[in-house]
Amino acid sequence: MDNKLTGAQKEELMDTVKQQIAVANAQELLKKMTEKCFNKCITRPGTSLDNSETKCLNLCVDRFVDAYNLTTKAYGSRIQREKGLF
Repeated sequence: MDNKLTGAQKEELMDTVKQQIAVANAQELLKKMTEKCFNKCITRPGTSLDNSETKCLNLCVDRFVDAYNLTTKAYGSRIQREKGLF
């Protein structure tokens, strides 16, 4: 029995793996953002957020996403440059 994958099967498998990696990355980003912003902004946990906590969380999440987008863009550019070298 031959266990080799066809080109289409390899491509489908790679797409599935890429999707799973993207989901795992998004989950990790959300986890880190939640931990960091919660620790920074929530000083007295309760049943609701006060106005200052809400503002702090909004700013924290915005900064976190901006930083993530910037590093992702820089990483992508670096990969493209390195591909050009080979």
